[in-house]
Amino acid sequence: MSPPVHVITGGARGFGRAIAEHLLATGARVCLLGRNRARLDEAVAALGENASAVVCDVADKDSVSSAFAEVQVRYGKINSLVANAGVARPGRIEVMAADEIALQLNTNFLGTVLCCQAAIPLLRGAENPRILTVSSASAWHTDEMSHLSIYAASKAGVERFTRDLREELQVDGIGVTCLRPGAAESEFALDWDQEILQEAFVAWRDTGPLMDVGMAVDQVAGAVVWALAQPPGVAVDLLEIRPNMLSPKP
Repeated sequence: MSPPVHVITGGARGFGRAIAEHLLATGARVCLLGRNRARLDEAVAALGENASAVVCDVADKDSVSSAFAEVQVRYGKINSLVANAGVARPGRIEVMAADEIALQLNTNFLGTVLCCQAAIPLLRGAENPRILTVSSASAWHTDEMSHLSIYAASKAGVERFTRDLREELQVDGIGVTCLRPGAAESEFALDWDQEILQEAFVAWRDTGPLMDVGMAVDQVAGAVVWALAQPPGVAVDLLEIRPNMLSPKP
């Protein structure tokens, strides 16, 4: 029997990269999807021969269709889709630019929908097939970071979408899980506008003196591997993992 194949969107760094590493450690193969070819190539070189990559803009239907067609040529069936790709742009609602609103909604929500649509035919009939969507603790908790309204709303939409996806795919035996991770050290905010980030940071700091700390991307990756490893006929519906040690805010 061939090793299972897991497709991970946003797989070149952060949660996606850690998830890939943990799945490879189980003997699986991974295919990373992302927009940046250089980052994908670097990730594949580091992850080894059981990793591959396909350039894909998850917010573009033609790009998604092309990427999953290439995945099918390479692997045939796949065993899971981890819909992890996401972007956030902090900003006050009153002044947030329309293009940054669209970027977040199109990447986080539409991108998840498009990738699930493309993956379903490749999952149907595979061994213990799974879809895992990635939400955010920001969708339900107000203490994660201030001024992330659009990001949080897009992730709440992912959760509601995932509920119906689960019901639709039961007949095909495809397990569906939504993961709701809290904050962990990663490169997620690397390209944020520093002036806008500072404004959001000040607003967040003023909400209280303490914050939750203590979680790394590896803990999130471990939760994903556990959810994907459930036996056929069993699925984790919603899994929230958050840091759980109080620390003074910086």
